[in-house]
Amino acid sequence: MEFSLTLIIVIITCLISLGGFNNQRLIDDLIFYPPAITQRNQWYRFFSCGLIHADAGHLIFNMLSLYLFGEFVEKSFVFVFEEKGKVLYLVMYVVALFVCLLPTFAKHKDDYYYRSLGASGAVSAVIFAGLLLEPRNRVGFFIIPPIIPGYIFGPLYLIISTVLEKKSRDNVNHSAHIWGAIFGIAFVIVMAVALKTDYHPLQQFILKVKSDLGM
Repeated sequence: MEFSLTLIIVIITCLISLGGFNNQRLIDDLIFYPPAITQRNQWYRFFSCGLIHADAGHLIFNMLSLYLFGEFVEKSFVFVFEEKGKVLYLVMYVVALFVCLLPTFAKHKDDYYYRSLGASGAVSAVIFAGLLLEPRNRVGFFIIPPIIPGYIFGPLYLIISTVLEKKSRDNVNHSAHIWGAIFGIAFVIVMAVALKTDYHPLQQFILKVKSDLGM
């Protein structure tokens, strides 16, 4: 039985996150803590924080979202990028962990009270890469059944995340969600152009949306 990259990422993340629930030292060593990066050059925290989560609900939500979208995106990458597909999928996920936190780092690099954890930014990259590749897929908000087409869900998600980020009234890093989503879209487009694939993401996106609208 061959495991998909998506399932492997989910398993590894779950195992480390579960280990961290009762191990504060592990959390402290892996969490995104900007001053540790600024002063001690612990750049690995950009990536390691994606392996830990605040609680079971946080972990389940992220990993379920990753699994549901990731399996489709991984297969789509193989279709678009052929033999490079799986490698590029993994590269996108890992690099998204770093990129999505750059604005957060710039804002909190000397903030001794700021910490962040979770794979939400990278998961957002996977989700929005999937929405670009197949905008007609139906998606739901949280517990709402998948009834909204992706090309409507995407903009709504970004608008809501932007509003919540400006209010900053919760402990969720909405900035990571936004930049992860943008990175996921940009990654697919840039790689398709750089590798000169026969698949043109933006052109196909427009055609699929028109098809769903009956145009």
